[in-house]
Amino acid sequence: MSLTDLLVMLAYLAAMPVVALVLAGRQSSPQSYLEGHGDLPWWALCLSLVATETSTLTVISVPGIAYGSGMVFVGLALGYLLGRSIVAWLFLPLYQQGQMLSAYDWLGQRFGAPMQRLASATFLITRLLAEAVRLFAGMLPLATMLAAMHWHLPQPVVLGAIMLLTLLYTVCGGLRAVVWSDSLQFCLYLSGAAACVGLLWHAAPASTWHTLQQAGRLHLFAHHASLLNNPFTPLAAIAGGALLSVASHGTDQLMVQRVLAARSLRDARLALMGSAVGVAILFALLSLTGVLLWVHNGGRTLAQAGFSAPDAIFPAYIVYGLPPGLRGLMLAGILAATMGSLSATLSAMTAASVGDFAPLCARATRALRCTPLGFARLVTLAWAMALVGCAGLFAHGSQSAIMLGLSIAACGYGPMLGTFVAGMAIPRATARTLAPAFAMSVPLMVWTMLALRPYGQALAFPWLIVLGMVALFGLAGLFHIMHLIFCTLRARNRKPLP
Repeated sequence: MSLTDLLVMLAYLAAMPVVALVLAGRQSSPQSYLEGHGDLPWWALCLSLVATETSTLTVISVPGIAYGSGMVFVGLALGYLLGRSIVAWLFLPLYQQGQMLSAYDWLGQRFGAPMQRLASATFLITRLLAEAVRLFAGMLPLATMLAAMHWHLPQPVVLGAIMLLTLLYTVCGGLRAVVWSDSLQFCLYLSGAAACVGLLWHAAPASTWHTLQQAGRLHLFAHHASLLNNPFTPLAAIAGGALLSVASHGTDQLMVQRVLAARSLRDARLALMGSAVGVAILFALLSLTGVLLWVHNGGRTLAQAGFSAPDAIFPAYIVYGLPPGLRGLMLAGILAATMGSLSATLSAMTAASVGDFAPLCARATRALRCTPLGFARLVTLAWAMALVGCAGLFAHGSQSAIMLGLSIAACGYGPMLGTFVAGMAIPRATARTLAPAFAMSVPLMVWTMLALRPYGQALAFPWLIVLGMVALFGLAGLFHIMHLIFCTLRARNRKPLP
């Protein structure tokens, strides 16, 4: 790595936390720390949403997927747009009905505190595992760079360094620092992706566009693939992508926390719909990078090009193919994507922990003899340590990190979305039947994902959401019938003899 690359990265690492903290201001209460005062502009929330949902998994994995499958992530973005429209007009009004700290406050109002805590605990566990995948994926390009410089640092050291940099502004500045840093970081890695596209296109032959068309690398969907196993077929991408977007942006605290910080319902809708456009632009640039890398490598397959996994393609190009300066910018962008998703996750998990388990947190605050704001910061630190520990679980895997991360999240999305839909559409739905159905359907989805994987029949993540909803409603119906039978038998036993 050249001195120019090092200076670019150091400039980013020095300036970004300072700028984020200056824009965030001072946090004086748990509410300001976790809610951002409710006065953040919609465009900053929009950029933060895109940075949160895309992260390093997107930057690293999308070019690798595009290398072998073409522009399929752009087709998936069409489903995202449809799904976000549903969330903007059906779900967002629910979150504007009162002062809510988490997405699961509404479930507590509708079904009671136990259902709220069950949903929040599910979010915390699945988000911990999914974000651990993101954290490990974000370490890959940095580890490749250090190895090229003959700096063979242990993985825990690299992971810990990334986390410490993120905590520097997350703990001090709260949600406002997270949103402003996300906005800056997204602009950085979007610019880096655009620069890579420009560089690859400039070096490509004149007939590149025709070559890509003939090879089918510009198709938005996978037309000759298994419907159940491939998430990029037209039905899976549009319908499944819409369902994924409804589940993630309508019921996941990681995304809902952003719209809860908006000034009004109108601003929340602008931020949400604008994020659909932003993610489509990013998907297009990263997908173009992948297909142009395929041209750059002479149309060779992954194995022929010497790669064991698709996630290794783009990091190798960054380290060995980019000129000095731009390489430093792109590596800083990778760090930005990692830190952006981490800070957003830490803030969302802290808000869910403090808001949904308030009685337990109040007792812990008194036991530790600290202020509520100090306790919230301690919770952030605890989740940070848990994320670093879990990231080591995914150090040995050949599957694309983005597909693994989406599959883990989808295991909870189906039952969670089904619970919200039941609360909105079924007035007679109660926690008596939904809570046990929810508690059983989430482990059932995890078992389904793990049971099929060894046989090479992994279910595409959109269908995990559908199956999760079906399991929830099926189990809820079963518990409702069992309850009716129990009530009938009890009434008969109480009937007096003649």
